[in-house]
Amino acid sequence: MKMSDGRYAPAATLTGLVQRGRGLGARMVAEDPSAAAELVRGCVRWDWRWDTVDRRGLYLARLVRDSGISPAPVLEALGRGERAGERAARVLGLLALDGSEEAREALRAYVRDGEHWAAALEEMARRWPAEWWEDLEAVARDRAGREPEDRYGDPWDGWGLAGPVVRGERAPKPFAELGTAVLLELLADRAESEERRTAALDIIDDRGPEPGVIPLVPSLGQADGRYALWPLRGVVEKLGPVAVPAAREWAAVEEPAWLRLLGHDVLARHGAAEDAPVLVAVLEGDWVARRWCGPKRTAEGLARLGPDARGAVSLLRRFWLWTPHSYERASYLEALAAIDPTGLDAVYVECLWDCEDNARLLGIAHAPDGPDVRERLAYLRDDPLEVAEVRAAAGERLAAPTR
Repeated sequence: MKMSDGRYAPAATLTGLVQRGRGLGARMVAEDPSAAAELVRGCVRWDWRWDTVDRRGLYLARLVRDSGISPAPVLEALGRGERAGERAARVLGLLALDGSEEAREALRAYVRDGEHWAAALEEMARRWPAEWWEDLEAVARDRAGREPEDRYGDPWDGWGLAGPVVRGERAPKPFAELGTAVLLELLADRAESEERRTAALDIIDDRGPEPGVIPLVPSLGQADGRYALWPLRGVVEKLGPVAVPAAREWAAVEEPAWLRLLGHDVLARHGAAEDAPVLVAVLEGDWVARRWCGPKRTAEGLARLGPDARGAVSLLRRFWLWTPHSYERASYLEALAAIDPTGLDAVYVECLWDCEDNARLLGIAHAPDGPDVRERLAYLRDDPLEVAEVRAAAGERLAAPTR
């Protein structure tokens, strides 16, 4: 099966697994590091994340370190543009923490001469001991003076180089003095301008749940019909289960699409067992269209319905296997566990090698005991590159009685 955008290799191949940050890919690389060296180099050079929230830094740093590969490809990536440079800085920062003097010196040199030096310096300040980078203050002062830019956080705050924070008085919102009944009348008047109706809806959003909005929702779209008025989602979210009966009607419309999608979101958050077929159909539509951003919300709704959503099991397994959007992957596994946990033991074991923190935490919590699992748990507990929450969870699992 070929991905619709042509970027990703099939998920059953080693290349596809590593591109997606899957734990199975990391395990396969570990079995024959020399054979996978070129693949690892390629995944360091190119950013395979579907979205910027997807995590790859630790995953890639471990592939480089544990495979015994030279950090040279990472060094090369520092000069390949802003995004590639930031990704390389993240990997090098981690390798330096693990003891790579080459990585440490390369990143320091880049701060002196590299184009996107500020991001590299922020990465160093975020992860490294202060004594590794604080002597670069003079370099930063010189470069910051020549390249003015808004900066904040470490190390800029400590050096007095943070950009100025400009705060002005916020003007009062229009219609803030009007009662809710008057605001609802304004919303119901289609002769009112989009700007005035948006402002009225914003005030209602500030005031909390207002069921009087529900019958008006289908009329609260922008003039071109493509989107809802921007405060509407917040207003509907505050209504909670009260909006479910209307949401069932919204979810059944073809147009406008924003109304149908709003109905789907309400049903995912608050729907009952009778809404499971609708949510399964939404997930199936996402699969057919290869929509990787968003099915997470539907999966979370199906998880809430538990065994009543058993019609989603096949789709959830496909999404877990194929999605390149690793940030959403753990939600599919959590939904499977709530609906039908059959056969998930091997999946939880794989999660111990996953690129995403939340997936590794699921693996720590649920992988069945065994020598390989306990060895990996010790690895996660002791690895200085690992995030604190995962290290702590691995330590607690190892200290607990064997189950």
